[in-house]
Amino acid sequence: MSELLDLSSRVIDSGHTDQPVNRVTNELSELGNGVAIVESFSHSVVFATGDGLLAFDASGGRTGAAVAASIAEWSPEPVRHLVYTHGHADHVGGSRDFAARWGTPTVVGHRKVADRLRRYRDTNDWNVRINARQFGGIAADLQLGLAPDDASTAAGDAASWRHFIPNGTLEPDVIVDDRYTTMIGDLEVEFVHDRGETDDHLWSWVPSHRAVVTGDFLIWNFPNAGNPQKVQRYPSEWAAALRSMAAREPELLLPAHGLPITGRDRIGRVLDEVASALELLVTEVVAAMNAGATLDEIVHTVHVDDDTLAKPYLRPLYDEPEFVIRNIWRLYGGWWDGAASRLKPARDADLSRAIAQLAGGAGVLVTEAIRYADAGDLRVACHLIDLAGWSAPDDPEVHEARASIYLRRRKLESSLMAKGIFAAAARESTAVVDGSGAKSDEHEGAERQRNTETL
Repeated sequence: MSELLDLSSRVIDSGHTDQPVNRVTNELSELGNGVAIVESFSHSVVFATGDGLLAFDASGGRTGAAVAASIAEWSPEPVRHLVYTHGHADHVGGSRDFAARWGTPTVVGHRKVADRLRRYRDTNDWNVRINARQFGGIAADLQLGLAPDDASTAAGDAASWRHFIPNGTLEPDVIVDDRYTTMIGDLEVEFVHDRGETDDHLWSWVPSHRAVVTGDFLIWNFPNAGNPQKVQRYPSEWAAALRSMAAREPELLLPAHGLPITGRDRIGRVLDEVASALELLVTEVVAAMNAGATLDEIVHTVHVDDDTLAKPYLRPLYDEPEFVIRNIWRLYGGWWDGAASRLKPARDADLSRAIAQLAGGAGVLVTEAIRYADAGDLRVACHLIDLAGWSAPDDPEVHEARASIYLRRRKLESSLMAKGIFAAAARESTAVVDGSGAKSDEHEGAERQRNTETL
């Protein structure tokens, strides 16, 4: 058994890990005869086919060249076929590096991948900005389990990088709708479309290896089904896809993030537990909606139990159940949260000034925010300090307190998404304190430099 498969077996069987499970080493590990994986951001899974290599995902624009180099060291055969498990930048951006090394491969992808790439190009600056927030501080907190020397690689550590989807990213040639089975060399591969993290996701079944290639349906973290800055996710269909995979009784599971898994029973248990966690949230949120609960009530009453979240492949270190709950609400109930005043709300600044005037000034709100923070109620503290900041947008003392409170909250959060957004809030206020302004060109440039590609 390979070192990676041995590690994942020990982690799953013991229920805990003392080392990273999501690693960005750009190193290849052979998992069996003609099967390998390069651990990167994202991984690339490679099969020998008898007619060149078949690769699932090309990793991102900052890591694709290193991934391609590792594959070339493993086999003299070229990558003739490249499969996009979905169109996220960290899965497709390295395709230009594959083409530079081997010539343009035949690219397989779902029909909606082209639409996604077009949308990313149309919203490039937006995506650069939101990913700077999402992944801000990744090197400091290692919330994806990255080794310290690898975190900067995952974060796209390059000041000159300005394109969310790198120029030269390949478009799919072979279009998959629902299912497509083909022979690539002497390897039979079935591609299956299911919605989950994205609407363009494929998972694949390779019967000769009893292998399922999952893409981001399994990421060794709580499923990325609630990302607060991204488009709709589909947790119910995600769970159904995991159960379809389990029904094949695979003996090898090959994810795009995290460790590969071996053993039919072990794989079945993991797929079942991840699917069950998603199904629980969907069932309880929909039941509460049917009972007339507001989003506020649901967010604070529906939970995934701690034992489930302690499992090494369900830890809320990237996304988290609270965000998934909000996404389920959005999927079934729209964007309005049920509070009448928030249907057509006042501007934040106008409401904040009115509240500050009633309270006796922004300084009173700051004092109360600090008091709540010191008492351990950082949720209320953040509301109060935002009101203070919006009512006094240019006051350095107010924003010094705001930066401090958001940094305190960031330290207590588990998910990278929450940490990144709270860190960005602190940076906004620090820019005011420094006199550069929350929307200065210098601040925007610093955020861009922290940008990374998305899971």
